Amino acid sequence: MLGVALIQECIRQNTEVLAIVRSDSGRLDRLPKSNLIEVYESKLENLRFIQNIYKKYDVFYHFAWDYTSKDSRDNPVLQEKNIQYTLDAVELANRLKCSKFIGAGSQAEYGKVDGIIRADTVANPTIAYGVAKYAAGKLSEKRCSQLGMVHIWGRIFSLYGRYDNEGTMLVYAIDQFLKNREAVFSEATQLWDYLHESDAGKIFWRLGELVNRSGVYCVASGQPRVLKEFILELKECFDARVKCCFSASNKKDSIIGLNPDAEALFQDIDYTPQIKFKDGIIDMINYRKHKLEIERLER
Repeated sequence: MLGVALIQECIRQNTEVLAIVRSDSGRLDRLPKSNLIEVYESKLENLRFIQNIYKKYDVFYHFAWDYTSKDSRDNPVLQEKNIQYTLDAVELANRLKCSKFIGAGSQAEYGKVDGIIRADTVANPTIAYGVAKYAAGKLSEKRCSQLGMVHIWGRIFSLYGRYDNEGTMLVYAIDQFLKNREAVFSEATQLWDYLHESDAGKIFWRLGELVNRSGVYCVASGQPRVLKEFILELKECFDARVKCCFSASNKKDSIIGLNPDAEALFQDIDYTPQIKFKDGIIDMINYRKHKLEIERLER
């Protein structure tokens, strides 16, 4: 989702792209058609062996991460591999003569924070995925410093868009409503922040273009709302027959939400997100509707 959005922005900005993709990727058809894009296939564990790219590049974006499914996210043995892959990416960036390395961090690095989250909020990850993201960020920063590269770590909160992963809350809700089935949610009273994939692509492009010092950023819309409000706005995009229900309040097990402060990011890149949630969600609905129709015809 993020990689495609960034590449789309690169094309709009007439920026050449070397897209290093998984050898077995089934999503290559999502890449825009452009003479500005060169595709290079590699397994993530083979980044360290790439030696046959002779062109020089300016900025290296590292978005790849293995073991992101629910049953793998809290597995320390599996997540530890991603730390090495990130360091392998730094070494590859150095071989490509890049002056800047930009990595995709995560809000999971902060753990549960009951309040505003800023870039300098103390990290206290609670799951292995968050621990590995934090370690990857810190160690890649150290290696970039040794190699003389600018290191930027963008801690992403909640992206959404047409290429959202299967199984996310928004994809679940949209598919349920499209099938005229009831969608069931938690209490959904926690704060949440949704950033559209298109805005995320622009943000990361501008980080590569405009920011020339190392640092950490919260990558978010900066406009958090109660999660239930987002769900009800999504529901309004359908006719009155669709139904959703929310679980009863359980204060003992209440979930701490996300309240990121992205003002430092917006100031440094001179940009604020432009896509309203409703506009982004309508595009997502249309994409899911088309996808479900194709699946129906193929059965």
